Amino acid sequence: MKPSVEIHINGEKKVYPAGVTPRDILRDNGIEDSRDMVAADLNGHAVDLSTPLTESGPLNFISVRSAKGLEILRHSTSHVMAQAVQELFPDVKITIGPAVEEGFYYDFDTPRPFTPEDLELIESRMREIVKGELPFRRIVMPRNEAIGFFQEKSETYKVELLDQIESEEVSLYAQGGFTDLCRGPHIPDTGYIRAFKLTKLAGAYWRGDERNPMLQRVYGTAFPSHEDLKHYLHVLEEAKKRDHRKLGRELDLFSVSDDVGPGLVIWHPKGALLRHLIEEFERREHLKRGYQFVIGPQILKKDLWERSGHFDNYREQMYFTTVDGVDYGIKPMNCLAHMQVYKSKIRSYRELPLRFFELGTVLRHEKSGVLHGLLRVRQFTQDDAHILCTPEQLNDEIIGIVKFVRDVMEIFGFDYTMELSTRPEKSIGTDEDWDRATTALEKALQDLGAAYEINEGDGAFYGPKIDIKLKDALSRSWQCATIQCDFTLPERFDLTYVDSDGERKRPVMIHRVVLGAIERFLGVLVEHYAGAFPLWLSPAQAVVMTITERQNPYAREVVERLKAHGVRVEVDLRNEKIGFKIREARGQKIPYMVIIGDKEMESGTIAIRKRGEDSTAGMPVETFLKQFDQEVENRS
Repeated sequence: MKPSVEIHINGEKKVYPAGVTPRDILRDNGIEDSRDMVAADLNGHAVDLSTPLTESGPLNFISVRSAKGLEILRHSTSHVMAQAVQELFPDVKITIGPAVEEGFYYDFDTPRPFTPEDLELIESRMREIVKGELPFRRIVMPRNEAIGFFQEKSETYKVELLDQIESEEVSLYAQGGFTDLCRGPHIPDTGYIRAFKLTKLAGAYWRGDERNPMLQRVYGTAFPSHEDLKHYLHVLEEAKKRDHRKLGRELDLFSVSDDVGPGLVIWHPKGALLRHLIEEFERREHLKRGYQFVIGPQILKKDLWERSGHFDNYREQMYFTTVDGVDYGIKPMNCLAHMQVYKSKIRSYRELPLRFFELGTVLRHEKSGVLHGLLRVRQFTQDDAHILCTPEQLNDEIIGIVKFVRDVMEIFGFDYTMELSTRPEKSIGTDEDWDRATTALEKALQDLGAAYEINEGDGAFYGPKIDIKLKDALSRSWQCATIQCDFTLPERFDLTYVDSDGERKRPVMIHRVVLGAIERFLGVLVEHYAGAFPLWLSPAQAVVMTITERQNPYAREVVERLKAHGVRVEVDLRNEKIGFKIREARGQKIPYMVIIGDKEMESGTIAIRKRGEDSTAGMPVETFLKQFDQEVENRS
């Protein structure tokens, strides 16, 4: 009797001869053998459509429209790109080429950097490979044999990777004359690639280590359809226009200077005012929710960082200094000082929960290659809070934070998604404490009826966390808010409270930020609004301008009335044409232009032009101020 496998598909169990492929089953079940199905999932493991099946279990097909299917498509496209590169530039050595969130990249060791013209050549060759419908063939061989295979090709990076693989067998994938070390799975053939684009060039160190060779990274993306690709490229173009670094210069918000140092932001007057407005908003919102303000020092003794576990688990991102022969760590986080506030006296259960809030400036040693405007810096300020509560209060506190974040995201017009990040490989604390903390976060999300995904192994080293990722006007995802549940640091720092039974017990600590790093949030905000901030946030809310110098005295009176009312107002009394003044105000994205000519001066009124509109409306100053107040109050 021939061996067989029992496959569960579409709610049915079917028996097939062992060695049947998912593609055979696809056809047998009347599922159209279109290029929408790119792979299959058997017993939770993704496999090629051409894989001979030798085990029973549930089989599900992976559509290119799914997240997994899109990842497979993009990773396969990266292999096609590497094939095209090696055919065009035979001296190039290949390294790694993964799929990433918005596409894929491949790193190459090349004698000379690629140029934009090279990208056009590579794309052209890729199109030829796609038309050839070359099958992706999986090849399984002993690891030592694979090492020999790549040694013959002088692919030293692949040999280095193989040297670190413990498995006795490895898989390779080949299409045409190109072969790469890869786990797979892949699309059946190159013809499944419908729409792709190489997007940019960058430098990257091998394995991210500055001591290793600098490689040439080629980025690209692929989509199931040309319409999807067209939409994505449109978003990319719009993103260039919204780039906060570009708008930061044009709106005179901030700068980063090589003379000062990379990753260190210099705030100009308008940017500092914008930051002040955000920080004042934060202070008001925290006071409304029962937080107390605290401030910790910038440096704390190294002993404390050793005790907390930061020295063992985080020191590569920390700066250290020595004062009077004593070693100090410059704080990358604010939690240690907040625990010292808690420990400053004996605490009763009646005081809990205690919510300590600080707009705390921290420094982290980010690698120069990842620094990016306001989005990745070395010095930044967090809207950091630590809540110390009883285990019984934990659920309500987590729910309260999620609601806080929800309210704030609504004010700024952000959608968001949530992830529950679990214990990483490098961590401190007992299994029991991690289980308690993870369960607490999960229960709060379930009680809220919130949708969330599990992000395995991405928690903080001291506890699991809820990551809240906001989506901006271009539907791009940004990590800002986070909620971390921590049973470990209260134990290490012997934090206690006296319970109702007179016994000393251990509180739970929640680490949380709402906006996250102020710098990063402002970078996201600039791009979200394309620099056109809502009235309540605009550094300059109105600009008063005159048609001729004759109206200047009246314009100054109007300016003083607006200032007295609290309007952040600029004045343009230059001897320039009004059209020129209007164009400049538009470029600065100021919400209101207050235009004054002879008619307004004689009637004691003003002419108002709103941002984005071409018409003006005449009105008394008081009418404008009422309209202004209502818009500010609504935060519209």
